[in-house]
Amino acid sequence: MELVMADNNDYKGYQGEALELLKKYSAMVWSDVELITEDGTFLGIILPRSETADNFHIVIKIQVGYNFGIAVEKIKDIKILGRKEANYKIPEKEFPFHPNRPKVKLFGTGGTIASRLDYRTGAVIPAFSPGELYGSVPELADYCNLETEKLYGEFSENIGPKHWVGTAKAIGEEIKKGVQGIVIGHGTDIMHHTSAALSFMVQNSPVPIVMVGSQRSSDRPSSDAALNLIHSVKTAAESDIAEVLVCMFGPTSDIYGLLHRGTRVRKMHSSYRSTFRTIGEIPIATVSKEKIVPLKNDYKKRRDDNEVSINAVFEEKVSIVYYYPNMQPDIIDSLVDNGYKGIVIAGTGLGHVNKPMYPALKRASKAGVAVYMTVQTLWGYVQMYVYETGREMMDLGVIPAANMLPEVAYVKLGWALGQTNDLKKVKEIMLTPIAGEITEREPSNGYLIYQGGLTEVEEFIKNNRK
Repeated sequence: MELVMADNNDYKGYQGEALELLKKYSAMVWSDVELITEDGTFLGIILPRSETADNFHIVIKIQVGYNFGIAVEKIKDIKILGRKEANYKIPEKEFPFHPNRPKVKLFGTGGTIASRLDYRTGAVIPAFSPGELYGSVPELADYCNLETEKLYGEFSENIGPKHWVGTAKAIGEEIKKGVQGIVIGHGTDIMHHTSAALSFMVQNSPVPIVMVGSQRSSDRPSSDAALNLIHSVKTAAESDIAEVLVCMFGPTSDIYGLLHRGTRVRKMHSSYRSTFRTIGEIPIATVSKEKIVPLKNDYKKRRDDNEVSINAVFEEKVSIVYYYPNMQPDIIDSLVDNGYKGIVIAGTGLGHVNKPMYPALKRASKAGVAVYMTVQTLWGYVQMYVYETGREMMDLGVIPAANMLPEVAYVKLGWALGQTNDLKKVKEIMLTPIAGEITEREPSNGYLIYQGGLTEVEEFIKNNRK
């Protein structure tokens, strides 16, 4: 074999024991290798590592497409079979225009939806221009004429109020221009916060506003990115549901996606593709490549006008606190001392905290801080009048927030305080249903089966009913 001179760039990201082992066998990044280990033999391509990664693993992409880490101490030999350096470029084709198809605007805020991983740098390359999206997911052209605009390029955890305000204003501008549907690509981790914020900031929309993301990046065989994107674009182009929606996988199969109302949805699993669940309700509809099937009919319908109400404000001095046993009152005191104007508590049971918290809650109320109670059970209503603890807290100024999800109550309180400091007006805003965040009742079978009557769940109940 011809001797190849290598430098540290050929071992990108590897350090310590891992780097020494690779140099011993001249196994550079992008080498196609056979790793002989204590646990068996593995074939794959050596991938770069982040410079912040540990020093004790070699990472390869195995033949089925997954990345696989192998401990250095278990590797007995490395045989080099060749080298396949990745020089990925997203294919780009001109997005076809059809005069009879609706115009859809796709806003990008970040996340890995419709993206590819560049293994030369380890960075995710977004497929974002219409041509790139068409090259990656050509089915999109079957539903609409697509325009794209990058608003932000943030990881989900870095999205916050300034992005919500900016996105809401951008949506309003596009609706005024006559767009017939909007899609927002977003990281999944706090997508339900953003969907709630947009549900309050953008009201009376004449068109669907569809948030979409992917749990698994597009370089993985099990990626949900393309199908989620197809479903969201179809919804924006064809659906008559003129609300803020989250569009993600329904079942674990590729049969259909679910359209969740923006104020009743929550991410419920860290890695599962069907991670989003409607809480306290059922999803509005299912969506597949062929059709959109409503599961309920109490949603706002699409209109032909371009009128919309944008109220993009947010008070950032609002906090959410999850109660836990032995929680100390200084947590509430510190928020008051630091000028917070609103606190949402996710309490136990029907909306409870321990009695040592009472003085801090009373102090917060006297200081003019709006304090609202939700339940960390997620399903169910705050019912503080049932037990003495709840009644005592209401006397201290804590206000029950019906069946709002804790994160939704946090977002709504920030939005309410962004409009007024008058606590009576804040209370009126908080307790007046605006976008389905408060409901009169929960579905009788909703908690039992989560999704309220989907075919495979009904089949399960029928086969397992005693």
